[in-house]
Amino acid sequence: MKEMVVGSDVGRRATPPPPPPPQALLERLKDYGQEGAFAMWDELSPEERDLVVKDIEGTRLGSSDPKGCFNIGLPSGKSLFQLQAERILSVQRLAAQSTDARAAGIVPIHWYIMTSPFTDEATRKFFENHKYFGLETDQVTFFRQGTLPCVSGDGRFIMETPCKVAKAPDGNGGLYAALKSSRLLEDMAMRGIKYVDVYGVDNALVRVADPAFLGYFIDKGVTAAAKVVRKAYPQEKVGVFVQRGRGGPLTVIEYSEMDPSMASEINQTTGRLRFCWSNVCLHMFTLDFLIQVANGLEKDSIYHLAEKKIPSIHGYTMGLKLEQFIFDAFAYAPSTALFEVLREEEFAPVKNANGASHDTPDSARLMLLRLHSRWVVAAGGFLTHSVPLYLTGVEISPLCSYAGENLEAMCRGRTFHAPCEIAF
Repeated sequence: MKEMVVGSDVGRRATPPPPPPPQALLERLKDYGQEGAFAMWDELSPEERDLVVKDIEGTRLGSSDPKGCFNIGLPSGKSLFQLQAERILSVQRLAAQSTDARAAGIVPIHWYIMTSPFTDEATRKFFENHKYFGLETDQVTFFRQGTLPCVSGDGRFIMETPCKVAKAPDGNGGLYAALKSSRLLEDMAMRGIKYVDVYGVDNALVRVADPAFLGYFIDKGVTAAAKVVRKAYPQEKVGVFVQRGRGGPLTVIEYSEMDPSMASEINQTTGRLRFCWSNVCLHMFTLDFLIQVANGLEKDSIYHLAEKKIPSIHGYTMGLKLEQFIFDAFAYAPSTALFEVLREEEFAPVKNANGASHDTPDSARLMLLRLHSRWVVAAGGFLTHSVPLYLTGVEISPLCSYAGENLEAMCRGRTFHAPCEIAF
């Protein structure tokens, strides 16, 4: 009988797991749909991990800045934040020029910007370095969203270090708790604010403080409203508005919660998809309703689970991130109105890095250039171009026009060579 020699484990030490990837970078990757970039992290050498981080910061994102600081490649080189700031300046000017407001002069629109623990400092510095894009410093307020613990499939906390629980930002629905904990709901009331326009920073075409949307909202006398666009096709990965039961509230159901037959169902009266109104994170609420939601969600929180790889003391491990969504508030609304807008005029999201099939900086830039080109032609202008027009266009500064108005004096009879920026 042959002897079997079994090696002893005495004196051996387990190889410690590698340190997790930088959490701030991981959160930025999430903004661009690139979380998979760290999939092989645990199997890489320290030198290879350094190269991965440098590659991500230099090429995969094209920027190490928060999403709002991103330059999508417009002729002007403006960031998303600058476009939005200049639209605020533009709508302030339009309001001041109205008959009823001339005596009062320009009334500032206050801008509340929610950051995460990973983007807060960089966002504040970006605004300081750009002198708040012409806005008064006291009309911009930054506040941070919260974080929630990451848990394992059996409900245990995942430890990032021996003394620290792994956490992740609590989703865009963390807005309500963050406004309350920062006492900004009281701040809004002190400023006399009655209506709050809420939008996602990654939309290059967002009409911030849209007067047409506000007028519709006030006219309907509702507590909550949302701009919607028609679904492009049945399986498009967007949430849609539905009514929960006969006479029930309007809420949003995520695309992952709809089976294919439900997503493809046709309304026999209209001939369109039965569930066709896409949620594109363009909302408006009364301040009173925001206060109600902040108190309601505090007592009766709604959490959505996302299974992700979580950096932990044992390396990457599968776990659950808890998130809240902005549209969770609609379930509390006694009255809601939907306002249909055209996708090509108001929704150009930047969700993925260039190279993806949709929702990239390139696709958002082209949507803006094409829209502004139509404005020029409608105002009596002409375009010349060296490349096919469907690949280029012109950019009109928001300081010249908020939504295509008042361009005749600047454009009529003139020829513009695309791509270019039209500014004062």
